[in-house]
Amino acid sequence: MGCVLQYPREVLLSEGFHQRGEWNDAIFGQSRPIVLELGCGKGEYTVGLARAFPEKNYIGVDIKGARIWTGAKQTEEEKLENVRFLRTEIENISEFFGSGEVDEIWITFPDPQMQKPRKRLTSTGFLKQYSQFLKPGGIIHLKTDSPFLYEYTRRLIALNGLEVLEDKQDLYGSGEIDPVKAIKTFYESLWLERGKKIKLLSFRLIAGKELEEPITDDIVKDDYRSVMGRESLPSTRSR
Repeated sequence: MGCVLQYPREVLLSEGFHQRGEWNDAIFGQSRPIVLELGCGKGEYTVGLARAFPEKNYIGVDIKGARIWTGAKQTEEEKLENVRFLRTEIENISEFFGSGEVDEIWITFPDPQMQKPRKRLTSTGFLKQYSQFLKPGGIIHLKTDSPFLYEYTRRLIALNGLEVLEDKQDLYGSGEIDPVKAIKTFYESLWLERGKKIKLLSFRLIAGKELEEPITDDIVKDDYRSVMGRESLPSTRSR
């Protein structure tokens, strides 16, 4: 599909990504703010945001082509010119964007990685990568069903004095929700059906600041991995 760029690790290592810093000119052909969805899965957020805000360019990132296919098919059928999908590992995301090229990042329902701190998409290692290409004042949104990941990220934000723009422990129970935050992914709908609360954190990084990891030993682990069948979902949970 023309809206999909495929650069898994082996391709990235052999070919590199020559459009780094040139997404608007070389790929979209339009100079607009760029928004990423990391772990986009079927692309519900990427496509939904692109429909609502045609004045911005959206890039959904995931490694699973079978997931991306759904959003890419919608993109081509609807002729959405402001959508692209990037099939690659998120661990290599900083290889694809130049300094200050991205305005906003959505992290939608990632695997909380309770046993592997370095793999959490809001860990200091990943935030350091994002800071390499996020504009000063750019926003990071985390939308999650995981109490563990939510609390971990809140502690990281507080420890490092980052600016919080929004913090909702029960997004849909708050009574204050706009159409953007109401876009639901496939897995989000499943968690809501099972009575789980959806949480939202929106925050900004501080340019040049070295981040510290919070203490997490006392954070209660999610109690529904086996009960809710989370282990049957994609193992990376980038969806």
